[in-house]
Amino acid sequence: MTEEERQKEMNLPDDIRHAVREDRKLVYKGSILDVYSDSMLLTDGGREKWDFVSHRKGAAAVLAVREDGQIVMVRQYRPALNRWTLEIPAGARDSVNEDTKITAMRELREETGYICKSVKPLLQLKSTVAFCDEFIDVYLADGLRERQEQILDEAENIFIENWDLDALIDKIRRGAIQDSKTVAAVLAYALARR
Repeated sequence: MTEEERQKEMNLPDDIRHAVREDRKLVYKGSILDVYSDSMLLTDGGREKWDFVSHRKGAAAVLAVREDGQIVMVRQYRPALNRWTLEIPAGARDSVNEDTKITAMRELREETGYICKSVKPLLQLKSTVAFCDEFIDVYLADGLRERQEQILDEAENIFIENWDLDALIDKIRRGAIQDSKTVAAVLAYALARR
């Protein structure tokens, strides 16, 4: 769906107004993220500073279902939360031009050791729309092959776990899984199976 189609889906009146960015200043340039300070003109004529985080490359994730119906998950420590999380495999694109299908298949192989025949689109999402433009294309893995050794980055410590769909939905309900891409992917997959 294009950006124009997304806006049409909102059914907003043609004359509705919104804040306008007057200026943007780069505050921090990181390895994958840039942080900006935006000067905004508000609809009432006032002005405010808003923070904006740009995720330059975008990302892909993959929901991999084994032949026995178990969903392949990864458990890893996330410093931002200072705790371990249970997530679907995911990662950033190697370049802004990399097809996210390639990213999804690579991340599945590297993080879990599983290889898949192909991936098909499950959903597209923006992880944090209030202040960040990161997009994540989420795929469903098809034709999963037996697990091989993981290919982890030096700083990665990832454990592979296989979970039943109903158990994952229960974890989401109880707040044990809070990662947005994982919540969205598991629920989208559950809906698609109806």
